[in-house]
Amino acid sequence: MQVELPEKRYYSIGEVAKAFKVNTSLIRFWEKEFDVIKPKKNAKGNRKFTPEDIKNLELIYHLVKERGFTLEGAKTHLKEEKQKTLSNFDIVRKLEKIKTSLINIKNQL
Repeated sequence: MQVELPEKRYYSIGEVAKAFKVNTSLIRFWEKEFDVIKPKKNAKGNRKFTPEDIKNLELIYHLVKERGFTLEGAKTHLKEEKQKTLSNFDIVRKLEKIKTSLINIKNQL
């Protein structure tokens, strides 16, 4: 899943949940389960997710929802092979964008 969010410094939990097409409760759950997700909280306690948080959420979503990892498996994978996984994840995302662009060009011909 490719998440489309406007470039901002911070995102609300509602924006994040909508972008991932999940409930806010799942985002809060993942926040508790994965220590790589550390949204800032304002005076009211509202979560403000950074672009780094979004990238980590994309990776968690990919591992859990797309690749079928258990939560424990995803945690272990992130701890032991985070850099390799991030690198592969970035490559896959870039290839997906290229594929989409090529399909759009083909359809315009």
